[in-house]
Amino acid sequence: MVQKVAVIGAGISGLTSIKACLDEGLEPTCFESSHDIGGLWRFKEEPEPERANIYFSVVLNSSKERMAFSDFPPPAELPNNMHHSEVMLYLRLYAQTFRLLQHIRFQTSVARVRPTPDFATTGQWEVETERRDGQRESQVYDAIMVCTGHFTTPHLPLQDFPGIENFKGKYLHSWEYRNTDGLQGKRVVVIGIGSSGGDIAVDISRVAEKVYLSTRSGAWIVSRVGSRGLPVDMLGTSRMNMTLQRLFPSWSSRMVEKKLNSVFDHELYGLKPPHGIFAQNAVVSDDLPARIISGRVQVKPNVKEFRDSALVFADGSVIDQVDVVVFATGYNYSFPFLPPALQEKSGYRLCLYKHVFPPSLPKPTLAVVGFVHGLGSLTPLAEMQARWATRVFKGLLKLPPEETMLDKIATETETMHNRYACSERTPIQVDYIPYLDSVADKIGVRPSIARLLLKDPRLALQVLLGPCTSYQYRLTGPGQWAGARQAIFAQWDRVVQPFKTRVVPKASRIGVVPRARSSSKLSMVLFSGAALLCCCLYNK
Repeated sequence: MVQKVAVIGAGISGLTSIKACLDEGLEPTCFESSHDIGGLWRFKEEPEPERANIYFSVVLNSSKERMAFSDFPPPAELPNNMHHSEVMLYLRLYAQTFRLLQHIRFQTSVARVRPTPDFATTGQWEVETERRDGQRESQVYDAIMVCTGHFTTPHLPLQDFPGIENFKGKYLHSWEYRNTDGLQGKRVVVIGIGSSGGDIAVDISRVAEKVYLSTRSGAWIVSRVGSRGLPVDMLGTSRMNMTLQRLFPSWSSRMVEKKLNSVFDHELYGLKPPHGIFAQNAVVSDDLPARIISGRVQVKPNVKEFRDSALVFADGSVIDQVDVVVFATGYNYSFPFLPPALQEKSGYRLCLYKHVFPPSLPKPTLAVVGFVHGLGSLTPLAEMQARWATRVFKGLLKLPPEETMLDKIATETETMHNRYACSERTPIQVDYIPYLDSVADKIGVRPSIARLLLKDPRLALQVLLGPCTSYQYRLTGPGQWAGARQAIFAQWDRVVQPFKTRVVPKASRIGVVPRARSSSKLSMVLFSGAALLCCCLYNK
């Protein structure tokens, strides 16, 4: 029987895994190689090898309501898109509230995880750890939760850039970048246009002589600020929107791209990619278009070669006297402590059932949590995986036979490769809400709109037409939280609260015409009909 669980890593995935263990009556021991929680979100003055690192200006791409843990709404006063320091504040509150810190062994890294000789019957693992002072220790655990993420090993493809060995300037990976110190008045080239590349180009452009942003294929640019100044990911991210997108994928893509191009023409700015908006995560940047239009950032094609202090681009253009090159070229994922047999791939991705369980194990006592990516925050994804994994560990839920899992992995891999622009650096893409719902189905926590329509129509309206926040997965089933309903109804209040630093008197709003209030009864009748139709389509 599983009781003792080793959790590797104390970032977002690790913290929610500790809590999931405690919720199921398990005994977690978390091993964290650093001195603090937070993982990626803990800013470090100096890069720490084999750990995720961020730069000082990092702000959440997702709004606080979309990244929240399902039973821990963020404080209303926190800004919607939090600075990394505010993310750390939220994580500390979470850890303190649920008493997670006492289960963490800091400054202890995991050197090796291997099955015990009697694994086929016990499912146990031998975990070898090493403290900062070099002291090693081995202990046996009933289950393992791997929560180390995928931003620890920088991908630096120097072999793709002839002449770099003679480059007279300095080059670094975005993993090493902290702030603009030392870049004042420099000519800087940023290679790669993921969110890090866009952020760093904008950051440096405020002090540099000129910044050039080199991109092979371009990207769609999305602002954090949506209609009426509200968080963009709280708008158009409902279950109804998802249903329409599934029914009319091409139309949905065209409509979103048209809206993005109405902000600025991506082709005109040299940024239009060959893929559609939903085929790859967009670059989230509020400032990049403004830096381009002001000339502070200049978009360039892929770098062809280095020549001393000059860079030659694919279109033949040359930039002379380049001082610094920043490679924002992504990361390689690595789990050096795991047996090689557990690191087999299916296409670009690890061979994991639902991105969590290795299908080849005779006992399902190892789970990978948080090694997944979707068009939304990681937090709800990792939390759902952890809730599922712990119930599998306890024997409350069963996995399909190995052959069934392998077939499912192969099918999902093919689907994802066809739908998304997958690569070695982006191998773990999923359809956000459908993935959450599929795992929630296994646990028994997926909200039923049809039942809610009969029992609580007002709540059904929020679940169907409102933003799909994680609180929806605490309305019913194992882990049900009594505060989930109120958390859903109060989410817009928490969105609005940070803006109330200066309230404009209503009398001064000259020319504002009050909106007519529609009849609540009529609205409910219309909603009921629409909801019934959507239930039929949504559950197909």
